[in-house]
Amino acid sequence: MDKRVALGRIGAPHGIKGWLRVFSDTWPPEEILSYERWFLECRNEWKTFEVVQARPQGKALIVQLQDEQGRLIEDRDQAAMLRNSTIAVWRSELPELEDDEIYWADLIGLNVETIEGIALGKVHTMMETGANDVLVVRGDRERLIPFVRDIVVKEIDLSRSLVRVDWDPEF
Repeated sequence: MDKRVALGRIGAPHGIKGWLRVFSDTWPPEEILSYERWFLECRNEWKTFEVVQARPQGKALIVQLQDEQGRLIEDRDQAAMLRNSTIAVWRSELPELEDDEIYWADLIGLNVETIEGIALGKVHTMMETGANDVLVVRGDRERLIPFVRDIVVKEIDLSRSLVRVDWDPEF
């Protein structure tokens, strides 16, 4: 079943003509603009928008959107209503990966256990650090487990919803 995958979020309005600041989680950041439509989660409801115009602005992108009826977001008040919305696309729209690659979104919710079979919890989220990415695992407590393939992360089995790690359960 296809699911929505978050790719970024809407920031503050930019200017008075309805433009919005976008913080992209894609790499490179402007890759978020390659998707024809975005789903924005506005007050616990998903709404569809299309990017009409876009340009880089510092570390963010600036976009002008139109809703699914083709109405342009053209003033600051309309834009402000979308602030802090999550930007998502369907999982099926993401590019195919090489065999050894995985999307973070595919890890969320997977069970995590040690190589000895001790359950540690589920992947709650992922975190990017300077050294390596980190699995945030919640179970009897929260654990931060480095996402280092073959050394710490021994196996990812999407069909069994399982991540096996070489990790001390007391840590």
